[in-house]
Amino acid sequence: MPGMSTEARPRTQQERRERTRSALLDATVDCLVDLGYSGTTVHEICRRAGLSRGAQQHHFTTKAELMAAAVEHLFRRLREEVGGALVAPPGPRRVQEAIDLLWRGFSGKLSTAALELWVAARTDDELRRSMLPIDRALGRSTLEIYREAAGVDVPDERLETLYWLTVNLTRGLALDAMIGGDPARQARLLDEWKAIAASVYHDVGRPGPRSGRPTP
Repeated sequence: MPGMSTEARPRTQQERRERTRSALLDATVDCLVDLGYSGTTVHEICRRAGLSRGAQQHHFTTKAELMAAAVEHLFRRLREEVGGALVAPPGPRRVQEAIDLLWRGFSGKLSTAALELWVAARTDDELRRSMLPIDRALGRSTLEIYREAAGVDVPDERLETLYWLTVNLTRGLALDAMIGGDPARQARLLDEWKAIAASVYHDVGRPGPRSGRPTP
């Protein structure tokens, strides 16, 4: 009858499982950002997530596996946000938008959490083995954002070069921000790189010299 409330549909087992997993991953990222890797214990993660240690072990058998999955979890959210935020048509302006969005992503929680893990992975073989495939997958996925932004005019090799230059620049700027670098300088460097990236994009479409003589 109209006006009568209906009970919410009970969650399926799969939905409950995904909810538990997301709670663990969100708590892991928050711990990494707030406490650093050394302070991120499984006990603290479970406490923040409101879950038992048994629930954690059901989803992730090792701490290293949980750490790597947390970065992947955060990145997927970032990619969804970035993909929906690009509004300019494919081309130089859209590439600049992608650089801005990647910077905002890499300079936030993703950068902080990932940096904590990569520093720890230098001397932790198990963590490094867990992180490597995730990092490579994230690189491929982010490159697709760049490719979609550029359109079809830029050769793959040149596009990948522009992408990795962007990633390494934004990672460096993110580290500079973490240690108290000048925000105005960071913004200036980012603007300079966006201008360079746009000019490179334009240069790709220009015809080369018609003669066989080398260009001076």
